[in-house]
Amino acid sequence: MSDEAVVLTERVGPVLVITLNRPQVRNAVDRKVAQSLATAVELLDSDPDLLVGVLAGAGGNFCAGMDLKAFLRGESPNIEGRGFAGLVEKPPVKPLIAAVDGAAVAGGFEIVLAADMVVAAPSATFGLPEVRRGLVAAAGGLTRLPVRLPRGIALEMVLTGKAMTADRLHQHGFVNRLAPEGAVLATSIELATEIAANGPLAVQASKRVIDESPGWAAAEAFERTRQIVMPVFGSNDAREGAAAFTERRAPVWTAT
Repeated sequence: MSDEAVVLTERVGPVLVITLNRPQVRNAVDRKVAQSLATAVELLDSDPDLLVGVLAGAGGNFCAGMDLKAFLRGESPNIEGRGFAGLVEKPPVKPLIAAVDGAAVAGGFEIVLAADMVVAAPSATFGLPEVRRGLVAAAGGLTRLPVRLPRGIALEMVLTGKAMTADRLHQHGFVNRLAPEGAVLATSIELATEIAANGPLAVQASKRVIDESPGWAAAEAFERTRQIVMPVFGSNDAREGAAAFTERRAPVWTAT
């Protein structure tokens, strides 16, 4: 894509690297970014050759959240059916890894929370400063953060508005991998490649159960799990996985 594109995409084997590309405003989200990010997410989910996404920011920062100047011009960074940034209300079906350098604050942190995993430099910062401006983190921050962190830590972040470093959040299990400075994207692609080596139907079904099961009643959890996973057991990929294991070779997945 051209240098003027506000969201860049690059294929690295089965991994789609998506980069927010407005470094001059710390990758703040305006209407064009939201539309372009929605398009990139749709590409990830629709292309059978793409199995995992990595979302990063250009210029040393992840994302500063909503572009307030664009907001004052009357622009909305929300996409119908997908919410803020074209992502937070409808994340991809396929796994998405947030690769975080620098700051991920306000809506930028809520974008991270819409991802499945986080790779970050130890000095990267995450925060929801909305209360300091008399606002509320309404793009998933208040609902997703207490699921990903202990309640007390989530409340501290939300109610003080102070940022925390990736190093501290890694201690609470929020950050999957701490990467050396300058190696966040490479480490994220490495993790994505590990995931992509597995059966795609099994990966997507497993992610779906994890995403949906918190809302299930205990009495129906096993039945609803079976409805999602049993088609995987009857797939060509399941037979291929078993055959590859017994034949001591790498499997060749077809996602069928």
